[in-house]
Amino acid sequence: MDEDLWNIVLGVAASGLSASLGWLARAALARRRLRRKQSFYGLPTNSECLLVVNREAGGDGVSRHDVFALLELSTLIRDCDAHARVVRHDNAVQGFGDRTEFCLGGPVSNDRMGAHLRTLLPGLRLEEQPGKRPDVYRIGEDLYRAEKGLTEYVVLARLTAGEGRHPVFLFCGQMAITNQAAARYLVRHQEKLARKYGRGPFVLLLKVVNSQAYGPDVVELVADVTRSAMRPAPAEAEAGAAASTAAAAPATAAASASDGGES
Repeated sequence: MDEDLWNIVLGVAASGLSASLGWLARAALARRRLRRKQSFYGLPTNSECLLVVNREAGGDGVSRHDVFALLELSTLIRDCDAHARVVRHDNAVQGFGDRTEFCLGGPVSNDRMGAHLRTLLPGLRLEEQPGKRPDVYRIGEDLYRAEKGLTEYVVLARLTAGEGRHPVFLFCGQMAITNQAAARYLVRHQEKLARKYGRGPFVLLLKVVNSQAYGPDVVELVADVTRSAMRPAPAEAEAGAAASTAAAAPATAAASASDGGES
């Protein structure tokens, strides 16, 4: 009887020890996963980030799909034990890099997005047609045209610049529903993106398929356009080179004249 009791005590103790070790292992894994997520988003515990919101096309409010995108982003910020400050695009007059920023909407409805594209992604341009809203993205030499409700594109980018080196996340879509699709894609694929890019920059072109039937749920990765988007467009590069040459010409002529006068 004593031996049976002793065996029971040992079994209970072994079970308790195994459960404790399992709990500790799961807790350590959860902490490690949290640190990785915080590192990827640049959101340490109790930090503050910016949620820069756009305006609805043709109005002063925020589109319903952009509100859903904000909810997606608010959830991931809360999961990182951080908190957000929501700022309208026309009130976000400050630099970048000091804190993580999530910027939502195209450059037509979001002035800050336009500034980010000009500064950080000079290779991405919107082709405007008379009387129509911009629905064509030019990335490098490639064109991507939206077909409303069928095929729409959005650029999802993680960029680092400024002194603080906190990332700026851009959700630059041709339609409001594509911004929500990009936010959802980021949340769902964060671990995969972190493994591939670490804390480095990336610019991804995503395609939202048949949004009129499937909403923001069916998203395809078209291409990694980091190099093309971060490099000035060929026409601009040639114009810049021509301007540099033209500026250098008078100085060269003056130097030649000076040399001739001395001789």
